Amino acid sequence: MIKYIDIGVNLTGHLFRDDLNEVLKRAMQAGIEEMIVTGTDVEHSRAAIELCQQHPQQLYATAGVHPHHADEYTSDTSRQLAELGKENCVLAMGECGLDYNRNFSTRENQRKAFDAQLELTTEIKKPAFLHQRDAHKDFVAMLKNIRPQLNNAVVHCFTGTSAEVNDYLELDMYVGITGWICDERRGRDLQQAVKEIPLDKVMLETDSPYLLPRDLAEKPVKKRRNEPCYLPHIAKIVAMHMGVELEELEQAALANTKRFFNI
Repeated sequence: MIKYIDIGVNLTGHLFRDDLNEVLKRAMQAGIEEMIVTGTDVEHSRAAIELCQQHPQQLYATAGVHPHHADEYTSDTSRQLAELGKENCVLAMGECGLDYNRNFSTRENQRKAFDAQLELTTEIKKPAFLHQRDAHKDFVAMLKNIRPQLNNAVVHCFTGTSAEVNDYLELDMYVGITGWICDERRGRDLQQAVKEIPLDKVMLETDSPYLLPRDLAEKPVKKRRNEPCYLPHIAKIVAMHMGVELEELEQAALANTKRFFNI
């Protein structure tokens, strides 16, 4: 069985509180031997690190503040993230970026928090784990100047167009693909965009518990909840739309992930 690494799982929330051990067991049985737990604010970054300590060699983490929480970002937030970033299990800084779709934080504060985290990431010298939704122009503009100083960067949970993905490739960034590609309604742009991604720049993720693949034949264990064990299904759909053999994609994504996160 091919080995997978899920680069983006949100395991610190209430949706996994009651059966996390079973979720991790199902993931292992499906070939997902390692997972990277996403830090979305200081509290959840700490919780992600605690999970890693409870499940060493199976879970890793990121540490960052999602743009939804940018209104709460202060200089002390940067200080706390800098401390969390020193933990060995923290493989990247983020999830950070811009999200103009929901605007839970003001756009100005999103840009300030993103800029602060990019600067912090260059200092810590770990890769950047990035988020962008409906903010492509500002996102690329902010990255262009600092990209040479970043250790590396991945646009996680990419859902955009061919033009957008090519902008990221020009900045020598990796691209994380989720089960969004399995959505026959919303995923059409992504189904075309993945054709532009070279095999040495693609990574795979579920973004669990979100983005349950709509075309799953089996019913999820919990209604509407995504799990890491569905990553092989996502890989199959990604390979189909990229026009490559599944095994070729699996091997490339695994190699890219190990190289990027230094696993």
